[in-house]
Amino acid sequence: MKRTDTYYMAEEEMEFMPIIPLNDEEAENNDEIIVPKEIPILPLRNTVLFPGVVLPITVGRDKSIKAVNDTYKTDKLVGVVAQKDSNVEEPTVSDLENVGTIAKIIKLIKMPDGGTTIIIQGRKRFKIDSITSEDPYFKAQIQILEDDKVVVQDNQHFAATVSSIKDLAGQIIQLSPNMPSEASIILKNIENPSFLIHFVSSNLNSDLNEKQALLEMNDIKTRAEKLMHLLNRELQFAELKNQLTTKTKTELDKQQKEYFLQQQLKSIKEELGGDSNEREIKEMQKKAEQKKWPEAAKEAFKKGIEKLERMHPSTPDYSVVYNHLDLMLELPWDECTVDSYDLLKARKVLDRDHYGMGKIKERILEYLAVLKLKGDMKSPILCFVGPPGIGKTSLGRSIATALGRKYVRLSLGGMHDESELRGHRKTYIGAMPGRIIQSLRKIKSSNPVMILDEIDKVTNDFRGDPSSALLEILDPEQNHTFYDNYLELEYDLSKVLFVATANDIQNIQPALRDRLEIIDLSGYAVEEKIQIAKQYLVPKQKDLHGLGQYKFKISDNILEKIIEDYTRESGVRELDRQLASIMRSLAKDLALKGKLKPSLNLKDIERILGKPKYSNEIYKMANMAGVAVGLAWTYVGGDILFIETTLSDGKGELRLTGNLGNVMKESASTALTYLQANAKKYGIDPQLFQNKNIHIHVPEGAVPKDGPSAGITMMTALASALTNRKVKPYLAMTGEITLRGQVLPVGGIKEKVLAAKRAGLKEIIMCWQNEKDVLEINATFIKGMKFHYVKSMQQVLDLALN
Repeated sequence: MKRTDTYYMAEEEMEFMPIIPLNDEEAENNDEIIVPKEIPILPLRNTVLFPGVVLPITVGRDKSIKAVNDTYKTDKLVGVVAQKDSNVEEPTVSDLENVGTIAKIIKLIKMPDGGTTIIIQGRKRFKIDSITSEDPYFKAQIQILEDDKVVVQDNQHFAATVSSIKDLAGQIIQLSPNMPSEASIILKNIENPSFLIHFVSSNLNSDLNEKQALLEMNDIKTRAEKLMHLLNRELQFAELKNQLTTKTKTELDKQQKEYFLQQQLKSIKEELGGDSNEREIKEMQKKAEQKKWPEAAKEAFKKGIEKLERMHPSTPDYSVVYNHLDLMLELPWDECTVDSYDLLKARKVLDRDHYGMGKIKERILEYLAVLKLKGDMKSPILCFVGPPGIGKTSLGRSIATALGRKYVRLSLGGMHDESELRGHRKTYIGAMPGRIIQSLRKIKSSNPVMILDEIDKVTNDFRGDPSSALLEILDPEQNHTFYDNYLELEYDLSKVLFVATANDIQNIQPALRDRLEIIDLSGYAVEEKIQIAKQYLVPKQKDLHGLGQYKFKISDNILEKIIEDYTRESGVRELDRQLASIMRSLAKDLALKGKLKPSLNLKDIERILGKPKYSNEIYKMANMAGVAVGLAWTYVGGDILFIETTLSDGKGELRLTGNLGNVMKESASTALTYLQANAKKYGIDPQLFQNKNIHIHVPEGAVPKDGPSAGITMMTALASALTNRKVKPYLAMTGEITLRGQVLPVGGIKEKVLAAKRAGLKEIIMCWQNEKDVLEINATFIKGMKFHYVKSMQQVLDLALN
């Protein structure tokens, strides 16, 4: 039953107020009421008014307020009927029940918020014969319904029924801790059987239709029996609830209280015949039957399902277990794509996607041939190393296309948490699998080509070292049992073809580097860039800017001008951006003028891109002694390095500036010591070392510089300043020196040579042992350049100084 002090009824806004019982005599003293044949009708939502019951309601509808005001001025009688659908805001005739209760408005109260509240008392039941008016409010012709009299021989049976109703209501009040004690006292003091039935019916925690059915019954004996049936049902529910309360009664903290409520809900659902999570579990079991997976995974899934069946969907752990099982179902345990080891097709794909790189393509084809013959992945992991923008990542995509495998890319740049690869344990809030497992889940294949991009940019901190996790992932002897902390099962990664990319191999952990097969990718020569621009970049930019259908020509000379005057890079990204600028300008011209020029000239390029950003005239340094041009290697390719030396009066001190590293400073000291020891040999006045301070500066002081390859350049710059002999123009050099005057080989020769070619330098001095590196460069790329291979500093100075 409902609490009489807290249960509220409402006409429209559902603002409830308490039901107030009257005494028996007043409730049943209805004979003196004269009811007119036509009466205003007041619809109620969510409640049924019974004779004898007093009910406060808040009136909100305009029609209802008008009806209440008019009625309150006359006989104060109104016909109260229930709505069939409480969600209807403006009911029509068809939305009203046919049987209702004549009510007298006892009090009309104007509320402070402007609303109207009335207190009504049910008097007699009535039946609507016809609706006579709908505006400004409902009016109806009615017929009064009288209760059938109880037959004398049935008095004893009726009295027993009424007594049972009172007892049942009392038991329900006792089993309901939220019921006030006054409810039991009121119930005991009601002696009129008819009022008792109506009072209990009003407070019955039952459906609106069932209450309406009680009101429509003319036989009060039948009404009493139906009410007793409803009370028995409510008593059973209260007893079930009380049993569950007794069973789970402990000192409940917040978590235990939630569990208690969930158990209650579960018991109710079981009584109603089902549980909401059964469908989800059955769907997962159906998917599992069709899944091909290892026995360990199958057993783990079975245990997880059994655990899930014992849990309620509202518990926090339910979603954790469910998500874990869902991951297991979505992983491609033994699902692989069929490989296509057609090497001719692979060659075509590589040639289509990348220009040049003959040696690299041959190495990739050799690698694929070994995979075809061996049939497994236990071979070294490829690692493409080279400057940015030369196509390392796209080479991996081409391998995937050639093999017919799915492609996935993992960017490792800036990764510093081992859990990003291995996953987090399920016990943590927001835990998820590692990126390896997530990628396999996404692409639905266990044998993709997986690109580990920027593997040299991996860092470590207090959260772990991802490089150490990569040791297991990239080791063919270990990765068939890769363990993800979230999955908590071993997963076979041996079918995955891993391809790593890096800019600087020195930044890769030695143990990890040992697992990689390094393939060096050098920068492009100007000739290669011209062909790449013609075959790939220009068509791409034309399509991107809506110019694909228009024919205009960008000649090789124009492309060479763009490359030499507006870019300084090993790759082609900056060239791509400059071409995009040109296409945007052409698109604007087309939109404004309606036509395009058939070809572009140098003036057009300068108008669009501005004045040239780079010039080779800077390398004509023959007008100043003490300046030499060196060659440097950076992670973005080769570069040009100036070494400037000047003398000033002093005490023979050596000063080094230009943000130099320790190795470079030691090279400068070595060069100075060698020249001091051999001053007479090279015609240098020994007093200069005592009376002059020597200052060596390397421009672009904001850029850190280090390495031994500037040794011979520093030596040449010092010798030039001390002998006042100028260095030949358009001459560059690279090599390490020793105190004995020997020249040692250095690395990065191809990048350095191509950088010198881009800068317009014509001669290069290097160690004789680096000749093999020069021979690997396509001869057409270095046409017009002259190389001097030396063994000693004597040869260097003879070649460099005028």
